[in-house]
Amino acid sequence: MRLLLAIFLPFIAFFTIGRPIAGVICLILQITLIGWLPAAIWAVYALGQYKTDKKIQAALAGQKP
Repeated sequence: MRLLLAIFLPFIAFFTIGRPIAGVICLILQITLIGWLPAAIWAVYALGQYKTDKKIQAALAGQKP
């Protein structure tokens, strides 16, 4: 679901992953028709990074110190 948001409404994807400042910057970029494509690419990339960060945190939480 977040992937569809990242493609069609990129700025909302940033708000769902807890990055509101990036969401506002993405909204400003998305306002222009030319800026919509880079905003969508940026949102998809950020979503991928978010998922990777969550997997790393889960793996580190499972380790014993």
